[in-house]
Amino acid sequence: MSHSVLQLFKTLHRTRQQVFKNDSRALEAARIKINEEFKNNKSETSPKKIEELMKIGSDVELLLRTSVIQGIHTGHNTLKLVPRKDLLIENVPYCDTPTRKQ
Repeated sequence: MSHSVLQLFKTLHRTRQQVFKNDSRALEAARIKINEEFKNNKSETSPKKIEELMKIGSDVELLLRTSVIQGIHTGHNTLKLVPRKDLLIENVPYCDTPTRKQ
């Protein structure tokens, strides 16, 4: 496994642990999926295909880190959202570069 592939693998697992913190089912499902994807492609030798797979992995990591929010059932039809700092950005209409809330 090349250095950049190993780095992406570790980054995905770190992100998984942050995004699904305290949710053992989601943590395990994500762990299995990440490991499965890397295992299924470990014998890939085409630099172009490896680059494509790395891009997909990076996109997935970014999506998890910036778009997934946990919800906890607190009662009948009630959900408490648990945002991470990564998700707390100013909601400014039509802003291409949102800024972090203070």
